Parts: sequence; structure tokens; C-alpha cells
Amino acid sequence: MTATPRVLLLHGPNLNLLGERDPATYGSTTLRDVEERTTALGRELGAEVRCAQSNSEGTLIDHVHSTRNGDSGIVFNPGAYSHYSYALRDALEAVAGMGVPCVEVHISNVHAREPFRHTSVTAPVCQGMVSGHGVFGYELALRSVLHRIGEWRKEGRA
Repeated sequence: MTATPRVLLLHGPNLNLLGERDPATYGSTTLRDVEERTTALGRELGAEVRCAQSNSEGTLIDHVHSTRNGDSGIVFNPGAYSHYSYALRDALEAVAGMGVPCVEVHISNVHAREPFRHTSVTAPVCQGMVSGHGVFGYELALRSVLHRIGEWRKEGRA
């Protein structure tokens, strides 16, 4: 583990359409804007942020697995996969067991939407969840995962 925390900012399906898809729900900020803002905040907080997005479940799992090679944590918006991807859940649980905490983030308030969105199968193996704060939620999630990394390092878990 490096002294400077390195965080994977990971985006799931359809997040490449941010700024275009349903602006009433997701706003007009693009994925590139989110990544630039989060990366800048990471630098300000003394962390390196690397970004990835995929619409493919297997590719997202590969990204989660890659964190065991030097990343300190994950900020992850799994999109719709959060509601049914047990494979992503297992990947997140595995890397958490290796000292890589994850904070799940959702732009909209999933609990105020359709009933199928109310349950996340990935959240129980994450160390936190941020939902309903728009793209500002990514900043909150980054601060949360960095706090968790610091705590886990003190405990010898990371």
C-alpha cells in the first residue's frame, strides 16, 4: 500500500450518458465533469484518483479486482447493477477483505424512486453509501472512502 492513497472512481452502466440521459433525474453534469472534479478534490486531499467506466459487468469486476494491485479504496456508482449483481457484490467483498474499502454512490435518491431500486445487493459489502445528493455525492463518497482508508490503516487492516 502506498503512502498516498490511490482511489478508483468507478462508474457502471449508462453513466457515460451523464449530461444527456434524463437531466431531470441525473442533472446536466457530464461524466467527464464528475471525473475532473473528483480528481481535483483528490489532489486537494492528498490522494490520487483514477477513473474508469464500463457498461459491462465483467469489465467492472475486472476493475474492482485490479484495486488489489495498489489502490487504497473505491468510489463506485454501480448503476442498475447495484440492484442485482451478486458477482459485483462478491468482487467488492473480496477486495474489502484485502484492505480496499468501497463507498457506493448514486446520483439520485434511489429510495424515492421505483421499488426495484430500493434494494442494493452491493451496498451491504461496501463501507458506506451516498445517495440522492446529485453529482456532489461523489465528493462526499471520496471524502468518506479516504476517511475509511485512514481508519483502516490505523487498525492495520489496509
